[in-house]
Amino acid sequence: MKVLIVLTSHDELGDTGRKTGFWLEELAAPYYRFKEAGWQVVLASPRGGRPPLDPKSNEPGFQTEQTRRFEADPEATAALADTVRLDSVSAGDVDAVFYAGGHGPLWDLAEDADSARLIETTLRSGKPVALVCHAPGVLRHVVGEDGAPLVRDRRVTGFTNSEEEAVQLTAVVPFLVEDELKALGGVYSKGEDWAPHVVRDGLLLTGQNPASSAPAADALVTLVDTMRA
Repeated sequence: MKVLIVLTSHDELGDTGRKTGFWLEELAAPYYRFKEAGWQVVLASPRGGRPPLDPKSNEPGFQTEQTRRFEADPEATAALADTVRLDSVSAGDVDAVFYAGGHGPLWDLAEDADSARLIETTLRSGKPVALVCHAPGVLRHVVGEDGAPLVRDRRVTGFTNSEEEAVQLTAVVPFLVEDELKALGGVYSKGEDWAPHVVRDGLLLTGQNPASSAPAADALVTLVDTMRA
């Protein structure tokens, strides 16, 4: 089995002068869940090469056993240093797709035609897609086979308005994930702030926040195993 993990290439946090990127835990925890399942993991980003890491996600308070393991893992860090370009990947190349969050995806992946096409073709080919934290915002321009927003009438979750408020970025981000999913007609649900919450609707899996990244990866592995049984 081969899974594609998609990361952002965007590193500017709006007009704040601060840096952003992908959230390390949302890469590291799923990476090892997939490796432990015996899957081949491929990392991709819009620009290819080394994607920007949100520096805040590597502060001591946000480090986890898995983030420390990732940073000490030569194979993992080599893969991160040389991600493939997203436009070079197609649904036929992989068995599942996983989008890590961080604030970066709200600026680039949410507006990326190659990303939208990858999600659409992956789902239409009967393969699952999972997105966590801010990454469900990437679904904003993705459509179903009927041309309607993919999330319309589908159960979804993603970073909550109150979580965005807590990190004081409500006025900085280009859109709020919770509001956007609701505006698109998604059947949005959420758990407690910062607690794991994963929602599955058919082949689409979404997770609310960083704590949901490992459970979302587990759910993706379980789904693929069930489909293969």
